[in-house]
Amino acid sequence: MTDSWRNPLGLFDVAGKVALITGASGAFGAVAAKALAGAGCRLVLAAGNADALSDVQNTCQDLGAEVVCLAIRPSDESACDRLIALARERFGALDILVVASGMNKVAKIDALTPGDFENVMDANVTQSWLLARAATKQMKTQASGGKIVLVSSARGLLGHPAGYTAYCASKAAVDGITKALGCELGEDKITVNAIAPTVFRSPLTAWMFEDDDKARGFRDGFLARVPKGRLGEPEDLIGPLLFLSSRASDFYTGHILYADGGYTAG
Repeated sequence: MTDSWRNPLGLFDVAGKVALITGASGAFGAVAAKALAGAGCRLVLAAGNADALSDVQNTCQDLGAEVVCLAIRPSDESACDRLIALARERFGALDILVVASGMNKVAKIDALTPGDFENVMDANVTQSWLLARAATKQMKTQASGGKIVLVSSARGLLGHPAGYTAYCASKAAVDGITKALGCELGEDKITVNAIAPTVFRSPLTAWMFEDDDKARGFRDGFLARVPKGRLGEPEDLIGPLLFLSSRASDFYTGHILYADGGYTAG
């Protein structure tokens, strides 16, 4: 009888693992940092906003995690290499990469500038690729391989009428990177998957949860497409993250896991 039969929850154990999270001060990045801190990971956190990053670091340390931070964005090869080196030098390995950095620019195509489009593609696509590339080099040196978790969106699969050409294109590209790297890195014990949320509670979406005419109007239209009948909460992202970061997902790679209450199923 294997240990997994005796302790199936042990498949989700990430205690002692080293996780790098970029965009750690943002909505999903902060959730990921706190969830992995509470699960016993040692953390390297990165974000451009040093003050907000410090707040997340303090919370993670209160949860018992060892944490080191670097206030940079993964904007080029050098920055990504610095983050991987920090994980290796401080903790000796890199087991989990969560790429939660990114951006959006909402504008109809005739109002969206080429520069705006390029900025969204750079932040969401190129930087995801650069981080995955840098992490792969480290994880290939480790007998245990590693876990790469990218952040996609329901908008990688579905369009949106409000002016999402840059965002939808970028998340569709993240899906493509996920699938291609899942195929490419399977032999190296590296899994590559993506979490694709729909709307969940964050500082940017807080207005959608309010009890006023604007918020109710939005929810009435949006929730007609969501079988679960509600918007997402940060806690809804923790389970998928732990699954994709742990041994429980060792046979899963190249997948897009939709955390969307069934939104993309209908």
